[in-house]
Amino acid sequence: MMKQLQKLGKALMLPVAVLPICGILMGIGYALCPSTMQGGEVVGVAQTIGFFLVKAGGALIDNMHILFAVGVAVGLADDHDGTASLAGMVSYLMITKLLICTVGTDPETGEALVSGVPATLLPGWAGTEVNGMAFSKIENAFIGIIAGVIGAICYNKFKNTKLPDALAFFSGKRCVAIVTAVVSIITAAILLFLWPLIFGALVALGNAIVSLGGIGAGIYAFLNRLLIPTGLHHALNNVFWFDTIGLGDLKNFWAGKVTGDIGTMGTVINWDLGMYMSGFFPCMMFGIPGAAAAMIVTAKPEKRKVAFGLVGSAALCAFVCGVTEPFEFGFMFLAFPLYVVYALLYAIFTIITYYVGFRAGFSFSAGLTDLVFSYTLPAARNTWMIIPLGIAAAVVFFVVFYFAIKIFDLKTPGREDDEVDTTATAQLANNEFTSIAANVLAAIGGKDNVTGVDYCATRLRFDVKDSGQVDDKAVKSAGAAGVIKPGKTAVQVVIGPKVQFVYDELKKML
Repeated sequence: MMKQLQKLGKALMLPVAVLPICGILMGIGYALCPSTMQGGEVVGVAQTIGFFLVKAGGALIDNMHILFAVGVAVGLADDHDGTASLAGMVSYLMITKLLICTVGTDPETGEALVSGVPATLLPGWAGTEVNGMAFSKIENAFIGIIAGVIGAICYNKFKNTKLPDALAFFSGKRCVAIVTAVVSIITAAILLFLWPLIFGALVALGNAIVSLGGIGAGIYAFLNRLLIPTGLHHALNNVFWFDTIGLGDLKNFWAGKVTGDIGTMGTVINWDLGMYMSGFFPCMMFGIPGAAAAMIVTAKPEKRKVAFGLVGSAALCAFVCGVTEPFEFGFMFLAFPLYVVYALLYAIFTIITYYVGFRAGFSFSAGLTDLVFSYTLPAARNTWMIIPLGIAAAVVFFVVFYFAIKIFDLKTPGREDDEVDTTATAQLANNEFTSIAANVLAAIGGKDNVTGVDYCATRLRFDVKDSGQVDDKAVKSAGAAGVIKPGKTAVQVVIGPKVQFVYDELKKML
């Protein structure tokens, strides 16, 4: 189960990776043309260009559910074939068109009018205002993920199907979309009864946390970081950042709104736009470098250069673009109690940012790039406070990590009992990916021990015959930030943002 969740987390990174371009386009666009969100007239060349860029970015961010359906399907496919993405799209269209409803108002009586396939089939169930509202939100990231998973499963299982000669044309990959359509019809029939219940539970969760104000935002930030190792943080993000329940902090922030509200299931709760994103900025931009500095200072003298190479580059990556996995996976399994404390620090700073009035948003993650492009948005407030907040985060993270590592003798990078060769770490910095790949392959037991390999944003994911054959010390000597063994036949090697190039070389060797 854990292995499948990790694969899903990796697959989700593919569509999420398009968000930075949305942020750049919309950030520049809003700076050039504030009339886009203020409802004013678009006048002049600069504003026209800005309006064009905003709409270009919105074309992607407004359709993340479709990107999830396609991206998850191809990401989970055994060979990442494009046929899987077609299957994911087939599933998404089938499910949403069978379940979508529109909710209007009778001009004479003022009563709610629900129209759509569900309301026609089961007017007593789907035709009610509450359930009709649920079906009106069926085009969301959660359904996109389900469709992508269905498309990938159907592709993996039926891509080599052989049919009788009379139906030979539909054999193999041509069979996938047909099977996907059938499975999606059955799924839609199940969701006809299940989706309103799921939607109601998500709304209840959202309402419960939103009603807690800044404390609720802190709880969300804590759970977001704590769930990183399992990949389940994506499910939580879909509730608060995207439009699964109508909240959509990220979506509404970049849409140029200044206030948010949930108008579903008979409740209307306002929230400050950006409150579920703002607290991540001081932590990722300054807190992680502070924690990294603590790890370097507490490392063994002979290993400080190695520690600096591992966590220093990861800290820079977090500061610039908000990619935190290279840092987090570098210590979460070596010192998990410290990782829990790390997640708690996110909660604390999210609460602080809420009450001091700092508001910023991101399209990808809370790094400098997104901060620069989001500060012009109308919901952004007091962005100058990133300086005092950042300094505080750097100091707090450093002090907490320093004393926790010292007092509990935690084996963070540079404090391991075994020696780590720095040669391959330098090679990774010099882009000698062939050498890195060869060293990693040898360290995990060679070709004979590998049954499959994949990669995500920062990690190589190996399917092996026996994880006991993996030499952890040799893997780290090859330049990896860490080794993770989720099971007897699974090994993950944390490489960093350049993982794709190491993976490409590995595929050639295999």
